[in-house]
Amino acid sequence: MRRALRSSAAALTAISALLLAGCGGDSGTADVFGAGGWPGMHADARSSNTSPVTGSRSLDFQWSRPIGGPTPTNASVAANGQVFLTARTDEGCNLLSFQIDTGRKRWCTRIGPGAATSTPVVDAATNIYIGDEGAMSSFNERGQLRWRTPVSGTPRSAQFTGDGNLLFITQLGQINVLDPQTGFKVAPSYDLIPPASYTQGANVEPVPNDQGLDGCLAGGQQCPVANTPAIDLDNGRFVFTFWRPFAPQADLVAMRYTGGDDPRIVEDWSTGTLPGGPAGGPNLSADGKTVYTNDNAGHLWAVDAETGEPRWSYDVGYPALGTPSTSAGGLIIPAGAEKGRLLAVRDRGDHAELVWERADLLQLGVPAQTAGTTGYTVVRDGDAGLALLTFDTETGETLDQDPLPGATGFTVGTSIGPDGEVLTPTLIGELFVLK
Repeated sequence: MRRALRSSAAALTAISALLLAGCGGDSGTADVFGAGGWPGMHADARSSNTSPVTGSRSLDFQWSRPIGGPTPTNASVAANGQVFLTARTDEGCNLLSFQIDTGRKRWCTRIGPGAATSTPVVDAATNIYIGDEGAMSSFNERGQLRWRTPVSGTPRSAQFTGDGNLLFITQLGQINVLDPQTGFKVAPSYDLIPPASYTQGANVEPVPNDQGLDGCLAGGQQCPVANTPAIDLDNGRFVFTFWRPFAPQADLVAMRYTGGDDPRIVEDWSTGTLPGGPAGGPNLSADGKTVYTNDNAGHLWAVDAETGEPRWSYDVGYPALGTPSTSAGGLIIPAGAEKGRLLAVRDRGDHAELVWERADLLQLGVPAQTAGTTGYTVVRDGDAGLALLTFDTETGETLDQDPLPGATGFTVGTSIGPDGEVLTPTLIGELFVLK
């Protein structure tokens, strides 16, 4: 049953339509992700896994690079073509930057190992923001530390708010909003799991900042907040998954960042109606009215973003391992899985309509849609290999298929560069770039 968490706060202060991005404080667009490239985990504020670039229908392998350890998150790409990603390495660098044209390493550094569970977020000035155990940090495009702000837990991949601040949630459930220029908190921290009281604190051991990180990829109970929030820049609502203490499954939760002169985080709604709980992170429709997410029983759901009430569910046939790709026109392509198929449905308001399905393909990646009705994802190639599939998003027709040399297993994200480059890191730790 849905547990309403309605806020009795007064009407929200209007959020500025302009976003400040970069060191100079110059005005940007309403979404810092509009600067080009693929600057965050799922491309934009609504976590759509789409790009406004007109995608190429014929790609060629350009380069690949071993990262040195498993890479469980997307690569992000700045508008200037600088690539950022993290890896789970035992020694050496775990935060790396490459140039997209050549694969040349720009720089790398080592921060806490928890950084490997998140994608760096990059702004229009090519400053990046990445969390590790107990802190959120920002680096400039040359890898120099700009600031580091202590928090409770390890931040998941961040988002930008409509007024240009940095919003993120740690795996332990602490929500923070920081000024991207200084790292200072612009609103009080909000703890989804209340910390020990003053009297309890003397007898309770502090929770380690890395607790449960190993369970975040699978979305297990030990990682209360496993995914990136999707945020509506117009009204400050953000949605995410949250596994409450002792609950049988995770909930889908909506909260709001109010902005204005007295910015705060306020509760909106929570729903536990999804069978087995939500699988992967949610995303938002282009108009912000609908939340899309998969459950752990093999269904795709559409949920009213205002109330949390389910609108429809569609049996995909497998629990998708990732956030779906959702176009501005309402075409939804679920992520793959061990038994994942490639299919597309369209939101018809009170139901989902199957547009096409490719039962002949085993999808082992997360799809990305581009302008020009072109999409990309990773599929099984032969007995155990992987290939990048280029397909028509309206028909599902194969347009191109390029083997990823030596790749096996699963890829956790597909990113699009500013000139239509396609990037995908394998889970075992190699970055592939096609153009």
